[in-house]
Amino acid sequence: MGRLRILILGGTGEARLLAEALAARDDCDILLSLAGRTERPAVQPVPVRIGGFGGAMALADFLKAGGYGLLIDATHPFAERISKNAGIAAKAAAVAAIALRRPEWQRLRGDRWRKAQSIPAAIAALGQSPRHVFLATGRQSAHHAEAAPQHHYLIRSVDPVERTLRLPNAIYILDRGPFTLESECTLLRQHHIDVIIAKNSGGSATYAKIEAARLLGIEVMMIARAPSPIITSVESVEAALASIDHLFPPAMKRGV
Repeated sequence: MGRLRILILGGTGEARLLAEALAARDDCDILLSLAGRTERPAVQPVPVRIGGFGGAMALADFLKAGGYGLLIDATHPFAERISKNAGIAAKAAAVAAIALRRPEWQRLRGDRWRKAQSIPAAIAALGQSPRHVFLATGRQSAHHAEAAPQHHYLIRSVDPVERTLRLPNAIYILDRGPFTLESECTLLRQHHIDVIIAKNSGGSATYAKIEAARLLGIEVMMIARAPSPIITSVESVEAALASIDHLFPPAMKRGV
């Protein structure tokens, strides 16, 4: 069978850690694909391609042309379109596929969560009276705040928001996690935040804002994840490595 070729759809810390673990092995070739939405992507331990594929069938063609035996969807839990395309492409190309999805955050004692199905729904649920909102959902969704311009917004993203928003009271912060509990508490106090809008992304890099909200008694509008596509899903890098070894035992990968 020869060396296993693996395409990882990445953009998360878990994708980088998985790529690093696989790169240390001598039985597979890895290509990490990034969507290119982040202007300064982190350094990666394996070869990288930047940009989309042009849809599910174009991704299927890429998999077949490259001789890939495995597709790993390790994109952000809210990258719903690429995850759907990954499932379709893997089936069309007859390629094995797994999804690496970090577990969701769970409500703990002291959390003041209100679940919302989408960012627009969370914005609408803020009400008419002006509030101080920490919008921590990324730059691509920040424009939804224009539907409720009466609020004061603190908008944090890794890269700048693509256009100036029609908001009379907005402060923009550029920063990349991981964040600390102390720094998040300071941020929330400085800006008099009384509600946070956040995606239930899971993981540790941005969890400090949820801890800070619990400590300070701040409400969190928590955006729920969409149902996962029908791809076998694992929750950790270790589980992904075990799944790969189950699908492709070492003897098979060596061509024995």
